[in-house]
Amino acid sequence: MNALAVAPAPLLRPMHEGDLDAVMEVERRAYPFPWTRGIFQDCLRAGYSGRVLELDGCLAGYAMLSIAADEAHVLNVCVDPHRQSHGLGRRLLRELVWLARQRDAVRVFLEVRPSNHPAIALYHSEGFNEIGRRPRYYPAENGREDALVMAMELVDADIATMPPL
Repeated sequence: MNALAVAPAPLLRPMHEGDLDAVMEVERRAYPFPWTRGIFQDCLRAGYSGRVLELDGCLAGYAMLSIAADEAHVLNVCVDPHRQSHGLGRRLLRELVWLARQRDAVRVFLEVRPSNHPAIALYHSEGFNEIGRRPRYYPAENGREDALVMAMELVDADIATMPPL
């Protein structure tokens, strides 16, 4: 094998119910309080936009987005713990934001655990800002953990043509 060979690019595609065995394996490895298979099934059956990211023929991550009226909600972004810190979460997040734009959403919301510093840093770097807090939102080892609510306003690509404020 050539030492300069380039690794194949990750494949990003829509999530299907047939992906759920692999999704659940990653979900259980990644979270102490994972979603259930039924939650994923309900999201897909409701028409939410699910995406999976495959790397070397294996599911490396996935994401789920709901869109209602002109608002999108990032419900889940997960990268297999064995594949984290290689830009895959960023790739999934950008795909969800792109999908939101395509469906004419004007803002995107998400919740994140305050203890999830890498995710918060990712969301900030992609343009999300903290707008609030949901008390006792997530299950935790010792009761419940708050959620930070973050949002991003989606603006047209040619923002340079906007008039000054």
